[in-house]
Amino acid sequence: MTEKKWAVIDIGSNTIRLVIYAKSHSGSYKEAENIKTVARLNQYLNQENELRTEGITLLIEILQGFKEILAFHKITNIHCVATATVRQSKNQGEIRALVKEQTGFDMNILSEKEEAFFGYYAVSNSTPIDTGITVDMGGGSTEITYFENRKLIHFHSFPFGVVSLKKQFIKSDPVTVQERKRLAEFIQASFEQLPWLRNLQVPVIAIGGSARNIAQIDQTFKKYPLAGIHQYVMSFSDLQKIQMYLGQLTIEQLEKVEGLSKDRADIIIPALEVFVGLCEFSQSYSFMFSKKGLRDGISMKTNMTDEALLTTDQIINDSVAELLIDYGVDRGHASHRAKLAETLFEEIGTYYPCENKKTLSKFVKKGAGLYYLGQYIDDDSSSQHTFYLLANQSINGLLHKDRLKLAYIASFKNKTLLKQYFAPFSDWFTKKEMEDIRMAGAVVKLATALDASKRGIVTKIHFEKTTADTFQLLIFCKGNPFVEQYETEKHIRQLEKVLHKAIQLKFIQSE
Repeated sequence: MTEKKWAVIDIGSNTIRLVIYAKSHSGSYKEAENIKTVARLNQYLNQENELRTEGITLLIEILQGFKEILAFHKITNIHCVATATVRQSKNQGEIRALVKEQTGFDMNILSEKEEAFFGYYAVSNSTPIDTGITVDMGGGSTEITYFENRKLIHFHSFPFGVVSLKKQFIKSDPVTVQERKRLAEFIQASFEQLPWLRNLQVPVIAIGGSARNIAQIDQTFKKYPLAGIHQYVMSFSDLQKIQMYLGQLTIEQLEKVEGLSKDRADIIIPALEVFVGLCEFSQSYSFMFSKKGLRDGISMKTNMTDEALLTTDQIINDSVAELLIDYGVDRGHASHRAKLAETLFEEIGTYYPCENKKTLSKFVKKGAGLYYLGQYIDDDSSSQHTFYLLANQSINGLLHKDRLKLAYIASFKNKTLLKQYFAPFSDWFTKKEMEDIRMAGAVVKLATALDASKRGIVTKIHFEKTTADTFQLLIFCKGNPFVEQYETEKHIRQLEKVLHKAIQLKFIQSE
């Protein structure tokens, strides 16, 4: 695509959204605007499964409002898609014609398979989960998929969602035990139709507004110290606790729950019943929220030139590459110091026992590439800004703990500052993990010093043990390394403190 902006209109059964994507410096499309309106179209379906005139009128009024916004932004590339309610409507032909006549939008009514596929596709290209279950619960349908090694294996669309389940099963306020029992039995019977879903024992990745609200409530309960909910993981017991707590509240009380949108207060209970029931039926006890869903799947599918499925490493590498461009990092310098850090880590690894060396090596390489990215904001406090930026923004492919680990390494300055960064997350890491992160940070800091002039003159490094208490670092250069030598001598003590050994530096200059 060559346009600087394009848009997706998502006509759901509960909400209708306009999402505008803008091309970033890296060339990828990022969400620039996300405008939501609650329509509850599902409530306008009559007994003959026709969308009543009131519902069609409401839909067109909303779309006409979106049309004004799109005209303001001068966007002509528009994907207008409709899901369950319009798909289930027997008068969908009439709806499509009226939408075209009164708004000019060509409304594409997604099939059950298409809706399920786009959700799966977004998850498989933005999270580290290779094998799992996706569940996208809207107002009028619920799409479930099972993917293995990132390939879609099974999909199913149930003709029920939060709005229709609430309408069918919940009449009381608060919900009664009998109502919840009937709802749970219905959900169980529905899952029984899918023998491939039973006892899969893989992570459940939930998409959509109800799942987002549940993740936000859990973060509020836990006073979660990080920003962002994409790739946020909850345990099954966390899910059950929220189910029990919210299940006893009135709608008025639910409207005051922190993290729960007021417009979802009356429909959150059916969503929880489905999520808990799904985890129980599939014996899946890891529940993750994905911010990337249907609209992102459409965007990815539209803009990806390579049809091959991405690996987790590719997803992370693409995200890191975007960060380097967005924050104006010199990519040549970043690449060189990443290679130096990787080599140095391998050399030191012979003498330093760390847990999961292969995985930590990847963090060292990425951390070196992103080192002191916070200089973009302020050079004097670049460590603090680097830590905050990386710790508090979503990085596709990295779970929150791993994102934090990357932030520690890329922002490393000294032990004292690292301890300050560790303080709110002391129960997230073992003592050994903290020691390994400190070592990785010291390696990255030293690798950055070895390319201080950004000329890439260090061609080779070799780390060796000379005595019981001393190491030697041989540094081969193809130019005068006076800047690198000064910076390396200044920062070598961070690595010496980690290894509890003296390190002698020897710069060797080639002709």
